[in-house]
Amino acid sequence: MSLDTLAAPAQHAIEVRHSRFLANAAPIASVEDAADFLRHASLADASHNCWAWRLGGDYRSSDDHEPAGTAGRPILAAIDGQGFDRVAVVVSRWFGGIKLGAGGLVRAYGGAAAECLRLAPRLALVETARVRVHVAFGDVSTLHQLLPVFAANKLDEEFDATGACIALELPASALADLKTRLRDATRDRARFEDEG
Repeated sequence: MSLDTLAAPAQHAIEVRHSRFLANAAPIASVEDAADFLRHASLADASHNCWAWRLGGDYRSSDDHEPAGTAGRPILAAIDGQGFDRVAVVVSRWFGGIKLGAGGLVRAYGGAAAECLRLAPRLALVETARVRVHVAFGDVSTLHQLLPVFAANKLDEEFDATGACIALELPASALADLKTRLRDATRDRARFEDEG
C-alpha cells in the first residue's frame, strides 16, 4: 500500500452529545515539526487537546487526561487507517456536560480524526533513492538527457581527470531502469554507487 501525506493542513468539527470536537491535521517532516504543530494546534480553552503523529516508524500519541487509550490511540489508528504518514493530528474537545464513556470517546476522537483526514487533500509519498553515477566526459550529455525521463534530480556534479561524478535523487522504482538504460547507452562504461 502506498502512503500519502497531507497536501495542506486540514480541519474538521463534529458534535457528539453536546461535546464539540475539532480535529486539526498537518503534514510534518520531522519530530520538531510535530512538536511545533502540537503547540500551535492545541487550544487553551478546550477541555482536552488529544493528539497523535506518525513519521515513518516513529509515532507518539497523548490522551491529555482522557481515560487511557480513548483518544491518542484512536487518532493514531485513524492516521494509519487512512494510509497517511508524516502527519500530525490534534483533536480538541470541549466537554458538553454528558459523559461519553470509553467507547464513545474512542468513536468520537477516532471519528473526528478519520473524517478530517478523509476529506483532506492528499499528496502521494514517493520512495526515493540516491545514487552517484561516474561517467566519462563523452557520456555526460547522455546522462543529462536521461534525467527527466526518470524524474531524476541532480544533487551534485564533480569533475576529475576521467569524467564526471553526478549525485542523483530519483524515485526508487525508476533506479533499475535508469541503470540499464545508462549502461546500454554508454556501452557499460557508467558506474553506480548507491547512497541509500
